[in-house]
Amino acid sequence: MPLNRDSSGTANLSKLLETLCQYRVEFIVVGGLAAVIQGVPVTTIDLDIVHHQTEKNIKKLSEFLKSADAYYRRPDDKRIEPDVYALSAKGHILLSTQFGPLDILAIIEKDLGYKELLPNSVEIEFRGYKIRVLKLETMIELKRDSNDAKNIYRMPILEETLRRIK
Repeated sequence: MPLNRDSSGTANLSKLLETLCQYRVEFIVVGGLAAVIQGVPVTTIDLDIVHHQTEKNIKKLSEFLKSADAYYRRPDDKRIEPDVYALSAKGHILLSTQFGPLDILAIIEKDLGYKELLPNSVEIEFRGYKIRVLKLETMIELKRDSNDAKNIYRMPILEETLRRIK
């Protein structure tokens, strides 16, 4: 099945996000797209989400993943589809979908999951849906002590964007 990409060959993250919403999956957008949504001038190639790990939500997420032809990103050509057990665990699931890369996270820095992040998210309108996005202030706070090169590089950009917003 060909990937749903635009004419430049890039992932269609808007369609990925919209389709997640159509399946009524409960999630919070984190990572690069959360920054972009809040006006940070960076680019990203994937969608990172923290999902609500309830039985009902995992079922909806699993149904979405089947419809999106999701499989684990691997260095070999083996196609392995995620299952409900993986979606119930506390790890990270790095997937390819027909819309582009999707990283499903149970927890992020400081072992924060959906319930802990919810008060630190904002609700935005997106194509007729309401989605939750991790607040820029929280992103900065969580990434401040990171040793990851990407986070170190982005920190001044995140902080300057937040300063300008305020």
